Amino acid sequence: MFKFLLISLALTFLAGCQAMDCCSVKPDASCGPTHLGNLRHVVFFKFKPETTAEKIKEIETAFAVLPGKIDSIIDFEWGTDVGVENLSQGYTHCFLVTFKDAAGRAEYLPHPEHKKFVELAKPWFDGVHVIDYVAK
Repeated sequence: MFKFLLISLALTFLAGCQAMDCCSVKPDASCGPTHLGNLRHVVFFKFKPETTAEKIKEIETAFAVLPGKIDSIIDFEWGTDVGVENLSQGYTHCFLVTFKDAAGRAEYLPHPEHKKFVELAKPWFDGVHVIDYVAK
């Protein structure tokens, strides 16, 4: 009975480790974005005051069609600020691009369709923030 309890306890510990970031517990070659979860690419835009509503709509649409043009994007969503805390610092748009792993992002960044989007949108930005993280 004691042996069974000890084995059960060990298996429970190992299962818990799999649910956590095991790379901080036991770093090895299996650690990294594919070990932990999908890679999220979060992009925030602040537009220049002279940017027209029509131009903003064009930029929104151009970003929203990228998942249909770039295979490494596995999920995509976006929206505009609806915060009530007045903490957006002028950033009005948030786009969340999801990749299976860092290799997907590496394919996306230099992709001709992404570069084309950046060329269209960049002149209209007053600020851009990008944060990438691995989903836990």
